Amino acid sequence: MSERPSEKTFLAGDIGGTKTNIGLFVPWGKRPRLKISKTYPSREAKGLDTILEDFVNRYEVRPVSAVFGIAGPVLRGRSRTTNLPWVVSDKEIGDRFGWNHVLLVNDLAATAQSIPYLNRNQTFFLNRARAKERGNIGVVAPGTGLGEALLVFQGNRYVAVSSEGGHVDFSPNTEDEVLLWRYLREEFGHVSVERLLSGQGLVNIYRWLRSTGRYREPGWLAEKMKAMDPARAISEAAFETREPLCVHSLEHFVTILGGVCGNLALTATTRGGIYLGGGIPPKILPALKEALFLRAFTSKGRFEGFLKKIPVRVVLESRAALLGAAIMAQELAH
Repeated sequence: MSERPSEKTFLAGDIGGTKTNIGLFVPWGKRPRLKISKTYPSREAKGLDTILEDFVNRYEVRPVSAVFGIAGPVLRGRSRTTNLPWVVSDKEIGDRFGWNHVLLVNDLAATAQSIPYLNRNQTFFLNRARAKERGNIGVVAPGTGLGEALLVFQGNRYVAVSSEGGHVDFSPNTEDEVLLWRYLREEFGHVSVERLLSGQGLVNIYRWLRSTGRYREPGWLAEKMKAMDPARAISEAAFETREPLCVHSLEHFVTILGGVCGNLALTATTRGGIYLGGGIPPKILPALKEALFLRAFTSKGRFEGFLKKIPVRVVLESRAALLGAAIMAQELAH
């Protein structure tokens, strides 16, 4: 399927540690419309350029602009990915494919850029607090890693501000969390919040809880974790069979996530709301609906009342980062 020569198109990408989504978009008001998309396993590719070469040749695309959200810090248009052995440069991509307008951004900045364009069906309300118009917005996204970003209103629109907040220190709030921190410090040295709030983070919590001897690990669960993604096996066992070790692992995960979201809300006074992005929150939505998450979110001493007034939403749209990159590509073309 190739584009018509006269049709203006924008290329967008969401490059994650597990998968890379590439999409071709066409103008459609303020929110570009997706025309073609393809998902690639990130770890099977040598780099982003090989993925783009396949996409461009397969669909014969000639975009007027391209924006790629990538899981890692972006400095002067260049990124060394956190969870992949890639080095990506927007200038090198532009030179290789002959594109004049190419921009590389942090993937959470791309996700954040999509937030004002999502409809009510693409988010889930964890509380009923009302957003302050033009208030700062925070995004926390646990997936293969943990990303954080902000949206700040400037002029007449929201502007995304990227960060590497997923790599800040994990700060324990309970005696159990102190024991968890000690367990992980022995293994990793520095214990960032990403060591707990990611797919591998859930596995790390599970390993610690298993090491305490409080719960028995069933043989069938150990085999299931070997046969499939361990984090998925843990969450499925928590929901489907109510396996105690998995239930309590997920409860710790949700509690820590609530605390981290509350910290961001205070740091950036996000009266426009906190949004949970990434691949994990929609999959553990039943656990996020429980009281644990919001209790940890608001448990900030004298600022409990302040946090109760901040709306918290789960992003259900799996391609939010791709949409955000497309919105940036459309702006770049203009």
